[in-house]
Amino acid sequence: MKRIFVLFAIALAFTSCKNAAKEEAIKQAAVKAVKDSMRLDSFRRVEVAQKEQAAKLQEEKRILMLSEARAAENAPAATMASPQQSTSTTTTTTKKKGWSSAALGTVIGAGAGGLGGALIDKKKGRGAVIGGVAGAGAGYLIGRGQDKKSGRVQPKQ
Repeated sequence: MKRIFVLFAIALAFTSCKNAAKEEAIKQAAVKAVKDSMRLDSFRRVEVAQKEQAAKLQEEKRILMLSEARAAENAPAATMASPQQSTSTTTTTTKKKGWSSAALGTVIGAGAGGLGGALIDKKKGRGAVIGGVAGAGAGYLIGRGQDKKSGRVQPKQ
């Protein structure tokens, strides 16, 4: 009789553990599915935004082409009336967005130098400050050189 109760208790324990594990697995699968759908939704939003941006760019190109065509249609009549020809050129400069290489190099250099200084020096605070300052300076110089090469910063003449 005692053996039957012991076997029944063990069987009950195993079945109760299995259900909790299954429920936990189901919950994790549901959470994963929700996260995946959220990621997919964000990717779809980005795709829609890119398509809208491309459509705006195409519209601007079309408007520019139409205005150039109208200017070309009006230009021959004006040139026949007067012997002088006038040409005007418009240049647009694109402003670079985002961080410059100098700023990015400064931040990365400061972080790496601070971490290295804290690991090397026995007095953690002092090493982190010295390493951070040295790393920031080195990162700035390297980034400034990259900015000059890319044309973002004009060298002094």
